[in-house]
Amino acid sequence: MNHAQLTALGRALRLLGEHGDALTADTPDAKLHEVKADLKRALDLLDETVTTAAPATRCSEHPNGPVDEGAPDLCLLCETRRRTARRTEVNDAYGRARRPDESPERATSRYGVRGDRPQPQQRWLPEVWNGQEWQLCGTPRRDRHEAERYLAAERRTPHPGMAYRLVHEFTDYEVLRIWGTPVRVDIEPMGNL
Repeated sequence: MNHAQLTALGRALRLLGEHGDALTADTPDAKLHEVKADLKRALDLLDETVTTAAPATRCSEHPNGPVDEGAPDLCLLCETRRRTARRTEVNDAYGRARRPDESPERATSRYGVRGDRPQPQQRWLPEVWNGQEWQLCGTPRRDRHEAERYLAAERRTPHPGMAYRLVHEFTDYEVLRIWGTPVRVDIEPMGNL
């Protein structure tokens, strides 16, 4: 319903309300014909406004779905879902409740458990100081000398970073070497004045 239709329909219904308030036992026929014409105009506006079919069920999820006369909301789809839930409760499809001391029986995963996985491989991570924190500045390398050559090339670029470091990753992280001095830079202009 667009705004113009909403306004016209509201005006027509308010006019009908005024007619209803003015009705008495001695209302002349001419006034009743006027009420009839206004009522017909309001119904025509309502027919233009309504674009969908009338709901077949009382279900908000499936208003135009298939009808089941035995269901409280007349919806066959929801009633089928409710019947299935009742049937599984009766047939014990949910299984029995587990006691707290029992461990759950689980299917084995094709990926294995954490203990079965290999330890992480060692890598060297080149990082640059961005003024606030260390951030990764290149692809993690498997070879330490290659990572150091990469950082040496980064330091020779036209706009090198303030500081670089090389981090060794193997189960834990260990900083191997730092080039330059990391200084915390205020990101606000004029020193936050």
